Amino acid sequence: MSEVLAYIGPGLAEALASIGSTVGIYKAVAAGIPIISEDPAQRGRVFALAFLPATQTMVYGFIYMLMMYSAFLPSIYSKYHSSIPLNIAGAVFGVSLFVGFAELVSAWMQGRVCADGAAQLIKSRGAVFAPTIILAAYEELFGILGMVFGILMASIIASW
Repeated sequence: MSEVLAYIGPGLAEALASIGSTVGIYKAVAAGIPIISEDPAQRGRVFALAFLPATQTMVYGFIYMLMMYSAFLPSIYSKYHSSIPLNIAGAVFGVSLFVGFAELVSAWMQGRVCADGAAQLIKSRGAVFAPTIILAAYEELFGILGMVFGILMASIIASW
């Protein structure tokens, strides 16, 4: 039973990242569609801003999940002779839950930043685009840190 808990964790992290990216993209798209309808020349900027929250799912959550399923969990599984102790499984699940929530919140808030920037594209004649990308990168940092923390903790757990 503990193996199930350990193997559910990384997939849950990716699922939570996907939820955050979906909500973040929705926020940016909802703010960007009226901008495109008013000034079609802003289309490329809106597309770029709307895509940014996807990185938490496509990159950080996926890399964490891939490393867990391809390297760390097989190592743990073989180390304990096909029976992962409950404390190890719980640690893997807990770290995965943390990574998932870090990606979810990072993507969601990045979508809000991108939405606010997209809403100002007309008023600023596109001048707010570069500052919005920089401000959105601040939110991106927390997704990166969540993934790095998860991988670091997974390496520590695998060495127990």
